[in-house]
Amino acid sequence: MTVEAPEKTGPDHLAAPLLELRGMQKSFGAVHVLRGVDLVVRPGAVTALVGDNGAGKSTLIKGIAGIHSFDEGEYLFEGRPVKVHGPKDANELGIEVVYQDLALCDNLDVVHNMFLGREIVRRGVMDEDTMEQQARETLDGLSVRTLKSVRTPVASLSGGQRQTVAIARAVLWNSKVVILDEPTAALGVAQTEQVLKLVRRLADRGLGVVLISHNLNDVFEVADEVAVLYLGQMVGQIRVADTDRERVVQAITTGRVPGSDEGSAS
Repeated sequence: MTVEAPEKTGPDHLAAPLLELRGMQKSFGAVHVLRGVDLVVRPGAVTALVGDNGAGKSTLIKGIAGIHSFDEGEYLFEGRPVKVHGPKDANELGIEVVYQDLALCDNLDVVHNMFLGREIVRRGVMDEDTMEQQARETLDGLSVRTLKSVRTPVASLSGGQRQTVAIARAVLWNSKVVILDEPTAALGVAQTEQVLKLVRRLADRGLGVVLISHNLNDVFEVADEVAVLYLGQMVGQIRVADTDRERVVQAITTGRVPGSDEGSAS
């Protein structure tokens, strides 16, 4: 399985960050979950966030999304410091998260799932035509060809198609950063390929994409950079073109970037 990716030596790597976290700290009672975490998300690039269970990935993402508040650290968006007190603040910045459960309603069709909670209403009635048109345009813009009709009930879709709907919903709202939590988990080979191609297309459209994954094959297929968390600390954020699977595995399991004196999380 091959997903074409742009060269990682071009302007994307040099672009000013869309999202930047500096020295993020988070504790739950006596448990210190995040310890001075830095992260950079650039436009037009896929940043893979990896780490073993308990590394702090979920807490970091929930902090970005405004579900948890960080205790300390600087949160910058498009180069300026911002305060994110809840998911609405993150959404207004242009940050959308697609969680593993997808939060789709099986009894609704694709259109109503994409506009769930954000329905277009005119004169007290849902504007079905406008919602359908925008849903189609969004899917067409992402070159989605696996959905025959936007009026198909979500209950009848495959796992890959459901993931596609959730991702399309995330980019429908002029989002700038899309965070995907294990988007290929439990998918077959063909469906995984479809989703990874869609992930790559998001970046090609200029969005900053954060891909959380335990599957390093997926990471090396589509990511431009890989950020490794170990026990709540950022071991390092490395260009995929400059590393390999073995080194990333070592960083995940030991908390140290091989061949570097920096990045120790001990």
